[in-house]
Amino acid sequence: MDRERIIVLFFFGLLALITYELYAVIAPFITPIVWAILLAFLAHPALVWLNRWIKSRSTCALLITLVVAMGVLVPAVWLSTSLVREAQGLYAGLPHAANQGGLASASTWIRGTRPGAWLDALLTRHGIRLDDEIRYLSTEGVKATSDYIVKHVGSVAGNIVLYLFHFAIALTTFFYLLRDGESYYEALRNLTPLHEEDKAAVFDTLRLTLSAVMRGLMLTALLDGFVLGLAYLVLGVPYWALLATLSAMGGLLPIGGTALVWVPVTGYLVFTAGWGPALALIIWAAAALAVIDNFVKPLAMGHGTGLPTVALFFGLAGGIEAYGPFGIFAGPAVIAVFAALLRVYQRVYFHEAAPAAEAANPPPAARESPPAPRRFNRSN
Repeated sequence: MDRERIIVLFFFGLLALITYELYAVIAPFITPIVWAILLAFLAHPALVWLNRWIKSRSTCALLITLVVAMGVLVPAVWLSTSLVREAQGLYAGLPHAANQGGLASASTWIRGTRPGAWLDALLTRHGIRLDDEIRYLSTEGVKATSDYIVKHVGSVAGNIVLYLFHFAIALTTFFYLLRDGESYYEALRNLTPLHEEDKAAVFDTLRLTLSAVMRGLMLTALLDGFVLGLAYLVLGVPYWALLATLSAMGGLLPIGGTALVWVPVTGYLVFTAGWGPALALIIWAAAALAVIDNFVKPLAMGHGTGLPTVALFFGLAGGIEAYGPFGIFAGPAVIAVFAALLRVYQRVYFHEAAPAAEAANPPPAARESPPAPRRFNRSN
């Protein structure tokens, strides 16, 4: 083995080792870093526009970072305060609900059904009242919830500190990516050992795909919040604007989604307004969200990517299964880059190889062309 081969093997072995150690260093912060990359990608057009008026790129990046920070912190504080206040009001009103209103109407509704009447008769034969059992179970449930909150309040406080720390890391990364992201992008392009047109095919496809996925995700989340907020308003749900905002935020989640909000609201309607408004909310949410998720979202995400709808569907579903929440971006990106590489392969190894093959193997008519007719001079 010659010296040059040893040097090459040592270099790539050391590069692989350091790459692994680098991953071990940044692995605890992968989530905030990925969010910072996605936010920087989304906010880059705003930076370009603002840089026309403010020549300092650092100032532009700092202003956008402050706007994003306030856009996250202010709603978070408002939502947290509202949720704590509502939880306190709910906890204080549970004794009244146990005797009048919600739980009493629930027991009346249960006895009005055939299984409920059978259960009530069975309990009565054993000297047990259904109202007392419902009140007892609700009280025990509230007590268990309170005990759980008291027991885990320390871990909740620790998680809040950890979230704030990750949020600070995400903002810092977002600022530097926003300010210097184009240089990082060009450096990555230069490190890719492909021809310029092949680099353009891969990187442009990746950029268009991420842009389309983010655009479709934001659009469908806003539509989710709008249609569900309209239902909350019509059905008389209190704090409908807050719940609409939470529904829109839930629409950004790949797992659970808006059901994390409208399903509990349905339960609230059952105990306060009866089954009619609750069923109306269920039907409205199922129909509206089915249209948004199955028609609007694929159209919004697929526009500009050049991917078939079925490929985009498997990219979203398989990406979430393989990569977790970030798979909603990673899955379509993988499929789009794969399609771009196939186009590069077709262009390089088919379109450019075809003329060379034809030159090396001309058709039989060209190889065995008849000799040109001989001209005779009349003077001969």
